[in-house]
Formats: sequence, C-alpha cells, structure tokens
Amino acid sequence: MKEATGVGAALLSSALGGTAIVASRHAAADVGALMLGIIRFGVGFALVLPVALLRRERWPSLRDWPAVIALGVLFFCVFPILFNLSVIYTTAGRAALALATAPLLTMLVAALLKVEPLTGRKTAGVVVATVGVAVSLVSGLSGAPPGAWRGDLLMMGAALGMALYSVWSRPYVRRSGTLSFCAAGMGVGVIALACVLCLTSGTSTPAGLAQASASQIWTASQIWTLAYLGVICGAVMFILWAYALTHTTPTRVVVTVTLNPVVAGLLAALLLDEPVTWNLVVGLVAVALGIRLAITQGRRAA
Repeated sequence: MKEATGVGAALLSSALGGTAIVASRHAAADVGALMLGIIRFGVGFALVLPVALLRRERWPSLRDWPAVIALGVLFFCVFPILFNLSVIYTTAGRAALALATAPLLTMLVAALLKVEPLTGRKTAGVVVATVGVAVSLVSGLSGAPPGAWRGDLLMMGAALGMALYSVWSRPYVRRSGTLSFCAAGMGVGVIALACVLCLTSGTSTPAGLAQASASQIWTASQIWTLAYLGVICGAVMFILWAYALTHTTPTRVVVTVTLNPVVAGLLAALLLDEPVTWNLVVGLVAVALGIRLAITQGRRAA
C-alpha cells in the first residue's frame, strides 16, 4: 500500500510536470528563464513554508544543512535554468521527451552509488522508454524549430540534475519532514536564482531587482500562467515528488517522468498549435510501455 501511494504521487506529480512544460514555453521567452524560476519557486516557497510550520514538521539537522543547500541549488536553481532555457529553443513535446531520459540516468546513478540495484525488469522498462524517446527526437529533428537540438540538450542536462537530486535527496527527506525539506530547498534555490539574475542583469540589490521586475508589463494570460506555475507546479507538484521519494525507490519515482510527454504533447497540440507527428506518437507509446514494465513486478518476483 505504501509503495502504491508513492507511485501514485509520482504519477500525479509527473502529469503536472507535463503541464509545467507547456506553461513555461508559453511564458519563458517574454518573462525570462531566471525570472520564471524565481516566480515559480518563490510562490511555491511562500505556500509550502506555512504549511510545514503548521504541521510542525521536523527540519533538517545542522549536519544535514550543507547537503540541503547543495541539493536546493541543484534542483531549484540549476534545474529550472536549464528547463526554462530549453523550452525557448524547442517545442513542448520535444522538451518533454528529452526530460523523459531522466529514468535511465537515475537508474545508472543509483546503481553507481549503490543506492538501488538494477533488475532486469526495471532495466527493460527504462531502456524501452528511452529508446522510444531517442528515436522520436532524432527522426523529428528535420521538422523541429531551428536550433531545437540546443533545447533538447539543455533538457537532457536538466534530466541529469533531476536524477542526481532524486538519488541524493532521499535520505535527507526521510530524516526531516517532506514539506520542510521541500521548503528549505525552494528557499535556497530562489535565493540562488536571484543572485544569478542580479549578476547577469547588472542589478546589484534585491530592491533594484524588484523594481526592474515591476516595470515589466505582462499580459493577463501570462499572469495566470505564472500563477499556475507557482501554485500548482511550484508547490503541489514538488510536495508530491518529495512524498513519493519517501515511499518508493528513486528509479520508480523518476520513471514516471516519462508520463510528461503524454500530457505535454496533448496540451501543446491543443493550446500551442504544435503538431502531433508520428515520431511523437511512437515516443509516447514507448513511454507507456516503459512505465508499465518498470513500475510493476513480474509473476515470479511477485
């Protein structure tokens, strides 16, 4: 039962991740990759922190804080920069397929760090999903936007960051509370993103950064998109992700990321007028088969 709830939380989180790719692609070019990350995780932090305090969750111990800070920078600063830059260069469907390489990377990282042993069934599931992703990206490159390969590579870098975070964070999440760990990481990530934005924009103070942000004119559609990214994809999604990591294995959590292309592809076709091509359909079918193989047990194992 505990394993099932963990996988269920991961599936829901990954489905929301598919919507985050489409929403980010809608806003990233105008808002900017760094500012988009600050808004998304700043709102998420503001929502998660009071809930964690009300629940009186255990916070990371003093000896764990160096790791919490490093993981916060990795997942809530480096990851969103790569993620948001990626969707500027490539389509939502291709970005989601590139992010779906995260399960293979997680499996390899977990095996190298001796956190989770490889099994034939999990390996087969991840390989099927990843091969489908690779075939889809390569075969569809000719019809992709100019420079789409840059976005694909950036998203694969984001997938590696997700894999490392998923493996390294699990013991720290277990030693503290799910929400408190998530809030701590988000807070660190937002501070890191703000520092990077100050350095790259020539604004040396938070007040100057706030003034520059206030001077930007966003449409109503962009404002609603940013609100959705902050509340749903900045708070709810990552709470579910942290919960899943404490209830099942890292590979089983991250293999659900391959659900992203299904959601992102359908939404992109409906909202962004991106075509659903045959190569994307092949990738989606392979992803579905991979999830089925990786998160279920064979009869002998059962």
